[in-house]
Order: sequence, then C-alpha cells, then structure tokens
Amino acid sequence: MILFNPSKMGPSMANAPALPRQISLFDMDSPLHGKVRGERSIMDFPFFVLSKKAHFEPIEYRHEGVSIDIRPSATGVATMWDKEIILYVASLLAQELAHGVTHSGDVTFAAHDFFRVTGVARPSKRDYQRFADALERLQGTQIKTNIETGNKIDRGWFSWLSEAQIEYEKKANGDEVLRYVRVRPCAWLFRAIQRDQRIYHYHHDYFRLGAIERRIYEIAHCYCGPGEIEIGLEDLHRKIGSTTASMRKFKQLVKEVQEENRLPDYEIVVDESAKTVRTDAMGRNRQPPRTVVRMRAKPKTISRTIESAAA
Repeated sequence: MILFNPSKMGPSMANAPALPRQISLFDMDSPLHGKVRGERSIMDFPFFVLSKKAHFEPIEYRHEGVSIDIRPSATGVATMWDKEIILYVASLLAQELAHGVTHSGDVTFAAHDFFRVTGVARPSKRDYQRFADALERLQGTQIKTNIETGNKIDRGWFSWLSEAQIEYEKKANGDEVLRYVRVRPCAWLFRAIQRDQRIYHYHHDYFRLGAIERRIYEIAHCYCGPGEIEIGLEDLHRKIGSTTASMRKFKQLVKEVQEENRLPDYEIVVDESAKTVRTDAMGRNRQPPRTVVRMRAKPKTISRTIESAAA
C-alpha cells in the first residue's frame, strides 16, 4: 500500500533524491529509546481535531497574532490520535539529531515499535488499518500558518507528511506482513526540530488520556514552571481547539478533568469566581465574575524538577 502525492511536496522536498527501495532492519531509525518528544509549536497550538469522527469543515485559528488555517483531506482533518504518528516521527528525528547524525528528514521505522511506544501491546488488524488511515489523513490534511520555524515562514499550504509509504511482504500463503513504514515530514516541521530545537518530553501516560486531557496537558507542559498559570475558559477553549463543544459543555468537560485528576505531572482548578475589571457605558469600573482555569505542576513534579536541577 502506498500513499503518495507529489503535488504536496515543497520545492526542497521535490528536488530531494528518491527514497531507497530496499530497507534492512539496520537502516531503520527505530526503535525509539527513552521518552516521546514533541516540538513546542505542535504542542502549543490546535493543529488537530479532538474527535475521532471525521471532520470535513475547514478550521481557522486566530489569536494573539498567530494564524492557522486547516483544510480537510478526503477522509477528514488529522486527529489527535493521528498526531501520535507525528510525535513518534519527531521523537525519532530528535533522537538521531541528538546523537549528531546528519539527517535528510526521511524517517523509516517499524510499525510495531510505534505501537509499543503508544501503548498498544498486541496490535490487531484493525489497529494496522487505523494506522494506515492516519497516515492518509496526515498526508492529505493541508495547513497554512504564519508560525515560523527555522527563521522561515511557509506562505503556502503544506501537509504533515510530504510522502508516506507502507511496505508489505507477501507470504507464500498469500498473507501480507507489514515490513516497515517510510515517511518524509514536511519542511516546516523538520526545520522546527532540526534548527529551533524547542523539544519537550512527553509523559508516557499521555497516550492513555482523552483528547481534551491531552490538550490541557500539552498547554500546561508548555507554560507551567514551578509556579501557577491562569487562563480564561474562553481562551482555553480556543487554544485547545474544541470546534464542536459549546462553552457550557466545555466547562463541564474541563471540570471532569479536574475531578478525575488523571493528568500526568499537572493538576488544574476551575475557578468560577475570578474577577475582571471592565468599564461600562457610564465609565464605571465593574468586576463581573468570570471562569478561569488554573494550572500547576503536582508537588512531586516540582520536587523532581528541583532534584534534577541540583544534580
């Protein structure tokens, strides 16, 4: 099975040499050693939809000077579960670059290692089909953003994967066995990993979380130090990228995240009595209550951070 669309390749990708046809286990970038790593921009901003249900509407994000436009593929916009592949590929790239390897950007890996890292102990035929569908959405989803990487801004549209291929081996009995996966991440993401190097480790329990929990964890991971941060519920709704939930429903979901307290390393508190100063039509200052979400590292996380810094 091959997923390939040369029309989506940027100029630098189009001129790159063809990927080799024969791959041995020694040529692979996997297995991944250590923690999953994510690039700051794809952790901070809502590039992926939260629902597993296919989303076919274009998405626009505008906030504090950042613009993101997303167009769906024929099978919908890439989801938070499809993002697992991007995180895994980014982790392999960061791993190679950290060891001083000169990397072309092409990544070859074994699917069973991806499943190992993301917590799928015994992948089924359905898991492999979902994996192939995710690659297709990642290659088909189109993104345009003014977020720069490597001191460059891509003015046009790009896909998460400029190229993706799954190589199968056919057995004597007619069964097909997946041998390896070969992908080429977009130049925008490769520059971010190679040049900007704003790489964050993910907790291994991240893959056990639901979509909103994952986004809250990512935002907390971006901004929480040893102290506490506060974000208005409306801003959090926008930043998470919840395209379907009403504010009332979203507040309920965030409260459930607080009550269940399943986020690794971080905890949140929903405060519905915060005050904000506003001037009314008569020029008088008013302080109507508003809902804010406070995020902070769990005590044991702070202790580990201090111990790590002292080591």
